Order: sequence, then C-alpha cells, then structure tokens
Amino acid sequence: MPFASTLNGDFGKTEPQLFSYNAVICSTNIRHTMTDLITRPRRLRKSPALRAMFEETTLSKNDLVLPIFVEEELDDYKAIEAMPGVMRIPEKYLAREIERIAKAGIRSVMTFGISHHTDDTGSDTWREDGLVARMSRICKETVPEMIVMSDTCFCEYTSHGHCGVLCDHGVDNDATLINLGKQAVVAAAAGADFIAPSAAMDGQVQAIRQALDAAGFTDTAIMSYSTKFASSFYGPFREAAGTALKGDRKTYQMNPMNRREAIRESLIDQAEGADCLMVKPAGAYLDILRDIRERTELPLGAYQVSGEYAMIKFAALAGAIDEDKVVLESLGAIKRAGADLIFSYFALDLAERGIL
Repeated sequence: MPFASTLNGDFGKTEPQLFSYNAVICSTNIRHTMTDLITRPRRLRKSPALRAMFEETTLSKNDLVLPIFVEEELDDYKAIEAMPGVMRIPEKYLAREIERIAKAGIRSVMTFGISHHTDDTGSDTWREDGLVARMSRICKETVPEMIVMSDTCFCEYTSHGHCGVLCDHGVDNDATLINLGKQAVVAAAAGADFIAPSAAMDGQVQAIRQALDAAGFTDTAIMSYSTKFASSFYGPFREAAGTALKGDRKTYQMNPMNRREAIRESLIDQAEGADCLMVKPAGAYLDILRDIRERTELPLGAYQVSGEYAMIKFAALAGAIDEDKVVLESLGAIKRAGADLIFSYFALDLAERGIL
C-alpha cells in the first residue's frame, strides 16, 4: 500500500512494495508461465499451405479490367512518360492489341480515345464513324467475347478539355446529358457491352438509360463512375489522354473530403438504373468503397488510377519497393475493401507474366 496508518493516527507515505521474481529465467520457465494462452492466431500462419488455406481475399485475372488508350492517326506506339510501361496504341494496331490482351486471359477493356477531331462539344463521339464507335467495333470484331466498356465522356474530344458543353457559368449539365445519350447509343450500336459514363453530370445514368432503351439497346449495361472524386491522383492521365483542360473539374467531380456525399452519389446512380457502380480513385478511398459496399447489392468497381500506378512504378524504379509485391498488396486491399472489379493499368503485365 502506498499510504499506511501510523500509531498516532497520522497517515504517512511508505515505499510501494515491488514485485520480485527470483527464479532463474529460462525458456522452460517462460513456457510454463504462458501455458494459459488459449488463442494463438499464429497456428494458422505456420506454413505456406495453411496461410493459403485461410486466405480471406484472393485475386485473379477475372477481377481485372484493363484501361487502354487508343489514338487515331498515330503511326507507332507512343510511350506515356508519366506512366512507365503504358503506351498509346495506334488505332491501326488496336486489333493486334486486343488479340494480345485476350491471349493473356484478360476478359475486359475500358476504351479511351485520343481524338484529332476536337471541337467545343466533342461531337466526334456521337458520329457513327467516329473514334468512340470505331474502338468498340474493332474490339468486338476482333475478339467477340471481349467485354468492351466504352468510357463515355467528352474531355478527350473537346477543344477546351472539359467533360461537357461549356456555357457562361461553366459546364451546362442538361445540355451535356443530351450529348451523353447520343454518344451512348453510338457506342452500343458499335458493339460496346457497357456504357461507362464518367462525365460526373447530375442525372447522367437516367439520361443514358432512357436513350439506350429508346434506341432498342435494352440489354446494354451501364457501368457508372458513380462516386468520382476531383482527385490529384489523375495527374498522369492528362498526359495519357492528351486533354486540353485549363483549370479544374471541381464543380462536377466530388470533393475528396466528403464521405456522406460520396455514398449518396452512388445510391442516386443506383436509383437511376446503373447496373454497376464505381469508386474512383481506389487506393486513397478504401473507406468509401467499404461504405458503398455495405449499402448496395450491385456489383462494385474501383479504379486504380494513373497516379496510383505511377507512384508504384517510380518507387520500384528507384529501388524503394518490390513492385510485384506492392502491386498485389494494393490490388488485394482494393478487393478486400469490397470491389468486385478493379480497373488497373497493371492488369496485362500481371497476366502475361503469370503472376495472376
């Protein structure tokens, strides 16, 4: 006791008595003192076979979608310096690349076009012979079983680089909806399996669903970029896609600090008829991915964006990390958080080298 009574009734402090263990310490003593441990999680980790047996999250090629960049009027492959290992594919070589992707076992691609025919509305996107239509057509004619997702936006097709029709107060939401519907119908007619609206316009899923159904494409699905943040992780994509953007997209893409709004955006798209939802970016938003996973029964995708890819690549090139291990850990984390599909620039390399 730190305080003790004296004979005269006064209270005074005494030195606390310290516990003393006088036995000789050896491994046998330690084992005897620890025999009351009932739970030992390490039992299930003691061999590679046990660790594999009890692994809760597994990755396969079927989890991955490969985003590809296709440039018209390009003579040869063009390296994207900010994304080592990623190339712009000349349109004339797209069929060859789709065969290569299919041979590696990747079942789905997301197409992004780099257009040389830009204007203030991105009208090339709804031309029947425009780049959007040609990409889907080439993919499906070359490998019919390839699942083609047509990124549905305007930023690579407008002279100003924004994702819709510009007006005095910014991007005109409702005018852009009309054009999104036209682009979606053209892509569906060319064979796209999924329309993937990424323009971040209010009501875009409903507008596209109505346009598709009216044109007879009731079986064409919508993979909505339902929760898309105005993220700084998109930096390398600007080089990859060749956008002419000046300024930012913060009036239509989401504030990265908003969690409740992020959930709401995806649930709105679900109510409008989306067949699949998506969180973009993925790695810095695993909490949002889990939140949405717990609120919807729809398939849920996550996009490991260009900045996420570049950070891993450049860190590996500097010798700071083991690229393969970090790639698998990052993809595993995205799936563990709730993703059914992961859009990743690592997909083809992982498949071709037999890592997945």
